[in-house]
Amino acid sequence: MTASAFDQTERLHGLDGLRGAALLLGVVLHASLSFFPAQIWIVADDQKSVWASGLFFVIHLFRMGSFFLIAGLFAHMMLKRRGVMGFIKDRMIRIAGPLAAFWFPVMAGIVAVLVWNASLMGLTAADAPPPPKYNWTNIPLTHLWFLWVLLWFYAALLIGRAVVARLDRAGRLGRGLDRLAGGLIGPWGPLVLGAPLALALWFEPNWIAFFGIPTPDAGLVPETSALVGFGLAFGMGVLLDRRRDLLKRMEIWAPVWLGLALGAGTTALMLSGGPTPVLTPMTDPASKAMTAAAFGVATYASMFAVVGLALRFWSGHSALRRYLADASYWVYILHLPLVMAAQVVVKDWPLVWPLKLAIVVVGVMAVCLASYELTVRHGFMGRWLNGRRVPWRKARVGVPLVAE
Repeated sequence: MTASAFDQTERLHGLDGLRGAALLLGVVLHASLSFFPAQIWIVADDQKSVWASGLFFVIHLFRMGSFFLIAGLFAHMMLKRRGVMGFIKDRMIRIAGPLAAFWFPVMAGIVAVLVWNASLMGLTAADAPPPPKYNWTNIPLTHLWFLWVLLWFYAALLIGRAVVARLDRAGRLGRGLDRLAGGLIGPWGPLVLGAPLALALWFEPNWIAFFGIPTPDAGLVPETSALVGFGLAFGMGVLLDRRRDLLKRMEIWAPVWLGLALGAGTTALMLSGGPTPVLTPMTDPASKAMTAAAFGVATYASMFAVVGLALRFWSGHSALRRYLADASYWVYILHLPLVMAAQVVVKDWPLVWPLKLAIVVVGVMAVCLASYELTVRHGFMGRWLNGRRVPWRKARVGVPLVAE
């Protein structure tokens, strides 16, 4: 079944699967950090490889952009279905609630692993640097930053929708937005969307090019480039929900976008240091401009490509993909302290780094999925995080789409 066969009420299995994959790839992403050629992570493995940093680069290029595009589509769909108050209630429960509930336990787990790792290295409290001074510009949101940024985008969606409804009673602006969406779904789309992101990256004062869009995980006000980069993806998702017919076109153009992503992504990688990435801010204006342009195009080309491919090959129902998509939220919330702990355990083992990476990823996934099955899926937490609870004895059957 292709994307064009779906109406507004059916579950978009391809996009739901891709959303889950984007979150689960976060486990691989963070697990790869300890194997970077240069130490950038608190846990440094004795095995180093440029292939590990290359793996990180590829995943990081498309992962969160794809997630925010799908989040925008599902958010607009939910807003239409439930209305403003129903939408706000649901997002406060399922997005703001987990951020508030899990931030402290996750942070405590991270700190515990840091203390453990330091003790294994023979360090004491006297060796620790002075604690940072936290304020609204310096709060470690950890990997849960995406929940905070989603709340920004939900607020922008509600405000934008209210403004359009007030000023566009004749519907001309809405029709213009629909035409804009249609114009962006083609080989030129990543070029158009990439331009404002490239400009924002160029103006970013301490931009480390290898990491593309800066991760807004260290303050309550996200960086401008993150708001632009992820905000355009979220907005594109909103427009796609208005124009579901464009999903079929995304399937068709996916190979072209994939080729564009490979070309622009390779260029961005080479300009940011190549096999051994440069992990310091870019200072030369000309080099920074070229690198930012390459990242702008590569980000949206890769995002469009994986969305089109997911619609093409994952449009049918799969019990396994559905299960993993449901579990991915819990896995992502839980995974980071576990990944760090596993990295500490394996860092001195006399094994090649791909095997160590596999051990960390498989081990963490096993723990997270077991805890999901035993403590989340069939109880109140399943309804809280996934919008539904699956009774223990209930057979797995097709269910209506649950947004986000």
